[in-house]
Amino acid sequence: MTTEEFTRGRHYLMCPPDYFEVSYSINPWMDTDVAVNEQSAHEQWRGLVESIREVGGLVEQIPPVPQLPDMVFVANGGIISGDLFLPAAMRHPERQGETPHLQAWFEEFGCKVLDPPAGVQEGAGDALAFGDVLVAGYGIRSERAAYDDIVARTGWQILPVRLVDPRLYHVDIAFCPLDDRQALVAPDAFDHEGRRALADLVPDPVLLTMEEALAFSANSIVVGHVVVMPACSARLEAELRRRGFEVVVRPVGEFLKAGGGVRCLTLVLDTVLSTGVGGHD
Repeated sequence: MTTEEFTRGRHYLMCPPDYFEVSYSINPWMDTDVAVNEQSAHEQWRGLVESIREVGGLVEQIPPVPQLPDMVFVANGGIISGDLFLPAAMRHPERQGETPHLQAWFEEFGCKVLDPPAGVQEGAGDALAFGDVLVAGYGIRSERAAYDDIVARTGWQILPVRLVDPRLYHVDIAFCPLDDRQALVAPDAFDHEGRRALADLVPDPVLLTMEEALAFSANSIVVGHVVVMPACSARLEAELRRRGFEVVVRPVGEFLKAGGGVRCLTLVLDTVLSTGVGGHD
């Protein structure tokens, strides 16, 4: 089977893990008694940068900030559409200090920086573009009402889906667009209505087992026809290759100690969302 190469996902923002540690717990994966190996974390992060570049991607870097260990998970910083940047509205105080640094970086990058949404919305970690639709997670971190505010202000087409498993607390741990017809989907992460909505949206899904989902297999990125993943079962790799994708497994075990994988460590900069009604003026 052949696949149509993804047009987005060639340009990424990442944040070096200079201050990364597990010093608090805001998701089920975080245990402050489990130490991060700093050398391994840096090696894994650099390895991910190298993998992205080797398959044709570009990587920008935002400087890390002391006392903000989770800033390394830059996917949660906000949502990109063309030259617009919508900053996240983080749920936990431990991460709210990241927002001004992201706003400043994107202003310097040349983006129009919007005000954060009303209500909690945790950036691209809970909002992934599939075709013209932004698949938006809520129920554990982000709030459903935040997406109403975003639609009113931007006109983006948004499909809210409720997450129900605290271990899969952001949509990017349970859903990964592969192209405009295919996506990795962990159905057990969503309520019945969410599963039905995704089944209607995605013509040709790759359904993940719970074991694959808990290994963060959906927390992956796609560069052209290459899927860069933190883990991939033999079954899943065979299925992806059958569909015409190449698979690059890039272990990021130090970051899994904080509940983050490959997608969490990256923010796609070349997403352009279509608009329906409304606007950003």
